[in-house]
Amino acid sequence: MDTKAAILALMSVWGVGSAVTVPVSAQETEDTTDDAVDRSNPLLNKVWIRADADEALPGPMQIFLADGTLVTDSCWETYRLSKWQQVSDSAISWDEDGMTINADIASLTETELVLNLKLGGDMLEQRFTTAEVPYVCPDMKK
Repeated sequence: MDTKAAILALMSVWGVGSAVTVPVSAQETEDTTDDAVDRSNPLLNKVWIRADADEALPGPMQIFLADGTLVTDSCWETYRLSKWQQVSDSAISWDEDGMTINADIASLTETELVLNLKLGGDMLEQRFTTAEVPYVCPDMKK
């Protein structure tokens, strides 16, 4: 999934352009290297929804694309595109507002992700599950 496809997926989650439907067909590519990497790394090309999110601020999500783009979004704020990298089998990092965020991958399966973010001297655990399709942001509490 490339960056354009991720943005289109997010726009459909938001309901943008819901009056227009365009048929989409899969296309085979000549380069199978990315395909092999995508299948072997369960972190990549999935919409990860925070499982431990604040009920007042629902739907935070992250999409780690194989091309090194991180899409961060939620039901209450605008999406962000950042550069990310897998530092090792158990660590990732990304750029956020000029700062590097380092995170240990505490657990990773096909459907669950647990990150331990290193924020200065503090450690913040974030739990994610893969989004179920279709996914619609819940109503914001007033």
